[in-house]
Amino acid sequence: MLEMKVPSPGESITEVEIATWLVSDGDYVEKDQAIAEVDSDKATLELPAEEAGIITLKAEEGDVVEVGQVVCLIDTAAARPEGAAAPAAAPNPEPVAEKAAPAAPKADTYATGTASPAAKKMMAETGAKVSKGTGKDGRITKADVIEAVASMGSAGNGERTSTSKKMSSLRRKLASRLVTVKNETAMLTTFNEVDMKPIFDLRNQYKEEFYEKHGVKLGFMSFFTLASTRALQMYPATNSMIDGDHMVSFDYVDVSIAVSGPKGLMVPVLRNAENMSFAGVEKEIGRLATKVRDGKITLDEMTGGTFTITNGGVFGSMLSTPIINPPQSAILGMHNIIQRPVAVDGEVVIRPMMYVALSYDHRVIDGRESVGTLVAIKEALENPEEILMGGNARKALGL
Repeated sequence: MLEMKVPSPGESITEVEIATWLVSDGDYVEKDQAIAEVDSDKATLELPAEEAGIITLKAEEGDVVEVGQVVCLIDTAAARPEGAAAPAAAPNPEPVAEKAAPAAPKADTYATGTASPAAKKMMAETGAKVSKGTGKDGRITKADVIEAVASMGSAGNGERTSTSKKMSSLRRKLASRLVTVKNETAMLTTFNEVDMKPIFDLRNQYKEEFYEKHGVKLGFMSFFTLASTRALQMYPATNSMIDGDHMVSFDYVDVSIAVSGPKGLMVPVLRNAENMSFAGVEKEIGRLATKVRDGKITLDEMTGGTFTITNGGVFGSMLSTPIINPPQSAILGMHNIIQRPVAVDGEVVIRPMMYVALSYDHRVIDGRESVGTLVAIKEALENPEEILMGGNARKALGL
């Protein structure tokens, strides 16, 4: 009988929460099959089976367990049930032109319309009826039962239901960090606006050739990332943070890029962004964003940034005051691009304009550095070919 213990997801993490069991008590599991999703205060991770066999669950969904604690048993001597799928073959490293054969049937697990152990127990106790769940693959979770119980009472002239769902460990940690930032930093925000026409013109001119050459789109993030790294090198205080009674300044720029994923907001890091090209930034952002969306991002890829860029414009935000990502001292907020009338050389013209915001910790960064940083970013974005591309756009874009 194998005892499966909670592995350490990373340094400084001592406990995790069982978010979802992907198998039920008594299932036959294969080696390396994902059997649970666990939440730490930094990420959600899958827990793979260490060996094949019949599984016995020793913890319920929502339980907080310590690293090293036994959460399930696997009877490795148990025979694979008749009709259960054999372990999948290793994928062919070379692409195959023919149509793939149908996948072998999966081993029986509790899936669509079946309840997790915790949900099943609560349904028995309350008499609640739930036919469809919101968990992974349509599983019925404890939260689904709680919602059903809440709606069992009689309503007035309309339905009056509510949903109670425990926040994930990651979300609770994020909430705590955000409150800490507001309470423990002297946060201020400075604003400016950017005429995006020069970037629009460059993208329209080179986007097809850039994609053909590099296999990624020429987006806005490469311009903002390179404009920020230049500004941070001009104003080192903005690329600093407090460590006790010391101010630590960095001679490199690791840019955290806020990415929205299925588990919430993640901030993967571009290492040494000051040495990256336009194509390098776009490829790395694409790689990290894909890992976030697929739930494959690692803790190492989300730690150690010195400055953050967040883009609320993708959700339609016109203006906001972004909150600093601790222990960093500054964050740049991008917003949506709106065609607005502006004065250029004494004439009123229509230009694609974006408001930008820089929130900063006034304990580290003075007004001169904060405003100077944002103005330097604005200048580079409004004259990208000269300032960011050395006067040669084709060479800078690797064309």
